[in-house]
Amino acid sequence: VQLQASGGGLVQVGGSMKLSCAASGRTFSGVVMAWFRQPPGKDREFVAALTWDGRRKGFADAVKGRFTIPRDNADNTVYLEMNSLKPEDTAVYYCALRDGSLLHTSSHEYPWWGQGTQVTVSS
Repeated sequence: VQLQASGGGLVQVGGSMKLSCAASGRTFSGVVMAWFRQPPGKDREFVAALTWDGRRKGFADAVKGRFTIPRDNADNTVYLEMNSLKPEDTAVYYCALRDGSLLHTSSHEYPWWGQGTQVTVSS
């Protein structure tokens, strides 16, 4: 499995940004795709996840109402749409994948990871 994350950069407070995670290397029915982030000097934390069929989604409290996690099954791509960005959203963002249907929030439950992409929210 290969996960290719892209779309990070610098954005101002209150702005929006969209990250992409393209998956390849196998079929992706029956999996969960998630986004995690690691702020400077902190541990990696859960951001959002969804089942590949899109029926179930979950979000960290810190991003509820601001972030969405749309997908494009035809391209095996999951996105993280981030709105109303805050300085505390500054982090390296990672996409991750696991088999099954449980929306685990622990990074240890995800065996496959993409490379990180830096998101910096400036004030």
